[in-house]
Amino acid sequence: MKNMNLPNKITIARIILSVLILVILLIPWYSLGVEWPKYNIGNVVVDIKYVIVGVLFLVASLSDFLDGYLARKNNQVTDFGKVADAIADKILVNGLLIILAYERIISIIIPVVIITRDIVVDSCKMISGNHGKVVAASIMGKLKTICMMCGVTLILFYNLPFELINFPLADLFLIAATVLSVVSGCQYYYNSREFLFPKETKAAKK
Repeated sequence: MKNMNLPNKITIARIILSVLILVILLIPWYSLGVEWPKYNIGNVVVDIKYVIVGVLFLVASLSDFLDGYLARKNNQVTDFGKVADAIADKILVNGLLIILAYERIISIIIPVVIITRDIVVDSCKMISGNHGKVVAASIMGKLKTICMMCGVTLILFYNLPFELINFPLADLFLIAATVLSVVSGCQYYYNSREFLFPKETKAAKK
């Protein structure tokens, strides 16, 4: 850790924070005799456990933007940082989506689409990388990430204050993130097609 640059340290901290979030949600607190406080806000019953997780998720999400910004600004982009950043994102977002779907807080369709898209995109990146080409993140992919972070944060905060006026902003963000996930996944696939099907591509050009 001493020899790590600041962006990588932030990434490692995000991995630890992501694991902590999952542990808080997965521990059967009731079986251990622990009951988290609940509060009524209007007609919404708020479990403080999800609020705490929401704060931690928000901090972790902001650190994701921070370490990337610092790495690019100070020319400190490393292979370790790229791998660790991807691991942190998968643990934080995919793990949380699976838990929220299991608890029926969100639709199971969302993690299925997001995780499937990640598998396709990672495969395209790996194949393109083997051919010396880096497929840059598209604007759709960045918008998908923003919508996902906003949607999950609002879900953990019970969609407040919008829930008080029956406006499903959290759901709209997650729907947008899911749609953008598919669109950006198709873009990655399209940009990598020459390496995925080299023979077919050459034949088509002839």
